Amino acid sequence: MRAVTTRPAFALAALAVGAFAIGTGEFVIMGLLPDVAGGLAVDIPDAGRLISAYAVGVVVGAPLLVAAANRFPRKHVLIELMAGYAAFNVLSAVVPGYLPVLAARFLAGLPHGAFFGIGAVVAGGLVSADRRARAMATMFAGLTLANVAGVPVGTLLGQQLGWRPVFGVVGVIAAVAALAVAACVPDVRDATPVRLRAELRALTHRPVWTALLVATVGGAALFSTYSYITPMLVEVAGFTPTEVTLLLAMFGVGMTVGNLVGARLADIATMPTIYGALVADAVVALLFVPALQNQATAVVALFAFAVTTFALVPAVQLRIISGAGDAPNLASAANQAAFNVANAIGAALGGIAIAAGFGYASPNVVAAGLAVVGLVVAVLAGRGDRTAASRARGVAAAV
Repeated sequence: MRAVTTRPAFALAALAVGAFAIGTGEFVIMGLLPDVAGGLAVDIPDAGRLISAYAVGVVVGAPLLVAAANRFPRKHVLIELMAGYAAFNVLSAVVPGYLPVLAARFLAGLPHGAFFGIGAVVAGGLVSADRRARAMATMFAGLTLANVAGVPVGTLLGQQLGWRPVFGVVGVIAAVAALAVAACVPDVRDATPVRLRAELRALTHRPVWTALLVATVGGAALFSTYSYITPMLVEVAGFTPTEVTLLLAMFGVGMTVGNLVGARLADIATMPTIYGALVADAVVALLFVPALQNQATAVVALFAFAVTTFALVPAVQLRIISGAGDAPNLASAANQAAFNVANAIGAALGGIAIAAGFGYASPNVVAAGLAVVGLVVAVLAGRGDRTAASRARGVAAAV
C-alpha cells in the first residue's frame, strides 16, 4: 500500500502527532501522581513506581523492538508501534488494581523508544542532507508541545474526571497518530533492509557511543532539575501550585524553542552546537540557584534552562544517526533508552543533594556538574573526530 501523499510536511506532521501522544502519555502522570495514588489506594512512592515501570519499558523496548522489526518496512513498523501505544494506554485506563496498572505502564513504555528511533530516521530521510536535523526536530516538536498543551490539559482533565480517562484520551490520540502515519508517511519499499549485525556494529562506532554518553549525561542534567521543579518553585521561589502549572507550560514552550533553534544550528555545525548547548546549560543551571530568590528572575531562568537543555537534543540525534551510517535504526532508538536512563540518574542525584540537606535549589548545582561532564565527553569526542580525519588525510596522501 502506497502512502496517500509523500509531501514531507504532512509526513513530519503525522510523526509529530505520534510524538505528542507519547510525550503526553509519559509526562502527564507526574502531575496526577496524588490522584493516581488515591485511586489505587497506594502511597506516593508506590505510585511513583508507575513512572519507573514506564521508563524501564522504554529501555527494554527500544533495542528489542527495533531488532525484531528490522526486516519490515519502517512505515508499517511505525503504524504498529503507535497502535500498540494506543492499546497499552487504554489498558492502563481500564485494568483494576495497582499491579495490573504497573504492568500496563511497563507495556506502554515498550513502543516509545522504537517509535522515536525509527521515526527520527524516517524524518531525516524525507529531506535533503542539510535539513535533516530540522526535519527530526519537527517530529520531536510533538514531544515538546506535549509539555506545552498535552500535559497541562491532561492534568486539569484528570483533576476533574479522574486519572483513568486521561490515559484513555492518550490512547485515542495515539490511534489518530497511527492513522496519520498510514495516510501521510511514504511507504518506501525499495529500501534494502539492514541486517541486525550491522545495526549492532553501528553501536560500536565512536561517534555513536560517545553521543549516547553525552545524551545520557546531558539528559541527566535536565532531569536533575526537572524532577524537583515543583517543590523548587513552590518552596523556594514562593509560587502557588496553580502558578506552577502555568510555569510548566512555559517550560514546554522553552523546550520547543530550544529544539528548533538547536536543530537549525546542528544542521550548520553539529559538534559546536553540542559544545555551546552544554556550556549554556551549565551556566544557566548555576544561575538558577540565586534566581530562585526572586520570582521574576526565576521565570527567566526556568525558560532559559528549558531552551539550553533541549537545544542539545537534535544535535545529539543527528550525530548518532550520521555516525551509524547505513544502520541507524538501533542507534537512534538507543538514544531514547539513554534519555530514560538519564531520567533515573538525574532524579537520583538531585534527590541525593536534597536529602543531604542542601535544599530544593541544590539539584541545579548537580545539573551544572553533569553538563560539565557531558561537555568534557563531547570535547574528547570532537578531538577524536579531528584525529581520525587527520589520519584519513594522511592515508589518502600516501596512496
